[in-house]
Amino acid sequence: MNELFSALSRALSPYYTEMSIMLMATILVVYGDIINGHVKRILAPYHFIIRISLFVVLCAFGYGALTLYGAPFLKHVLAYVPWQYQGSAYIASFMLIGFLAERRRYI
Repeated sequence: MNELFSALSRALSPYYTEMSIMLMATILVVYGDIINGHVKRILAPYHFIIRISLFVVLCAFGYGALTLYGAPFLKHVLAYVPWQYQGSAYIASFMLIGFLAERRRYI
């Protein structure tokens, strides 16, 4: 069984950076509406132009920064998993996000 996990990790290891970006993007897709809801409540009393400007800043820079800095953080966290299980940890992470999306009735 360890050979299977090691082979999976060996096959996926060149793609851990890209998989971390994909994982972060998936998290933002599933939970972005919650972030937008909080921002909408905070910005509600402000003028229309200010709301639009801050929403554009949030989408362009906020989500971009979360992706840019969150993906290496996810890679760093998953690096704590023993090497032979890292490939399956990435797959399990995607499955967990899919399960959480299903629970939120997002799928």
